[in-house]
Amino acid sequence: MTNFRLHKLSLLAVSCLLILSTACSFTQNFSQSVANNPTEAKPTTSTLRLGFISTSKTKVPTGPTGWAMQQGKLIPELQKVGITEVKTISFPNGPNLNEALVAGQIDIGIYGDTPALIAKANGTPTRLISQEQVGMNAWLLAKKNGTSSVTDLKGKKVATAKGSYMHRYLIGLLQKYGIEQQVTVVHLLTNEAQSALERGDVAAIAAATGTGSLLKLKGYPVVDEAIKHPDLPGTSVTVITEDFLAKHPNLPQTWNQIKQASVKDIKTNSEAYYKFHADVSGYPLDVVKDSFPLTQFPEEALPTNGVQLLEGTKQFLVSQKLAKSDFQLNDWILSTPQK
Repeated sequence: MTNFRLHKLSLLAVSCLLILSTACSFTQNFSQSVANNPTEAKPTTSTLRLGFISTSKTKVPTGPTGWAMQQGKLIPELQKVGITEVKTISFPNGPNLNEALVAGQIDIGIYGDTPALIAKANGTPTRLISQEQVGMNAWLLAKKNGTSSVTDLKGKKVATAKGSYMHRYLIGLLQKYGIEQQVTVVHLLTNEAQSALERGDVAAIAAATGTGSLLKLKGYPVVDEAIKHPDLPGTSVTVITEDFLAKHPNLPQTWNQIKQASVKDIKTNSEAYYKFHADVSGYPLDVVKDSFPLTQFPEEALPTNGVQLLEGTKQFLVSQKLAKSDFQLNDWILSTPQK
């Protein structure tokens, strides 16, 4: 009887060892499978670093993208293409944002078309996703009791942020009057240019939309505006680095869907949007309404008139040797313009 019991215990022990061995083998195989296929265990995620232009300390852009963020509709849609976080970084002007693109510090940039075109012509590896705004005004304002016409600027200093869409407007305007070589254009960022104008250090400044309207309300004479010249208004573009695009090839389509929905919502809730824009930018509400008509926000990724303005600006920059080389817009564009 004792031998029989020992035999049963021996069989039981062997069975337990087999079960444990099988369990260990399964665990080891599962762990190896996870190691070989990590995406099966954890979805690929990513942080998107978004750069934009701002003269204030805000961490949120304005326009359709900013509105989508404010409404809590950006991240949920971006999660569908593997992006779980958006970090925003503001820059005082386009050339500074370009430096961040070159340094690999941002993945998507929203800024003026002029610096974006210059960056592409200079070899910065970006692709054009869409245009946030089309028909952006720029203002030429003179110091009080000073210049009253463009031709009066001969022999004087005019300030603007070089490499910006206002710079492109200013040079184009001076060319139209044939006085480009007779006016000294000095580089000053927006806040510095305003201070120089107030002190009378410069005869005039070329200011961005928003700032120009605000200075007009403060009594500074308006000498000229970009919207008076069909070829001189600017556009705001959204570009993506080729490296980030390679990781998220479906992002541009999703981004434009978000933009389109946001623009529709802005048009439906314009008063709420304008209040948001005023709060974020620091401009008075009436200045925002005067500077950013809803017609500037196209639902299309790249409207026909927006692409025409881009082509005209590109040709101007190449002719002025402000861009190192020419290129085909279609080689830069990720979306086909909608008509």
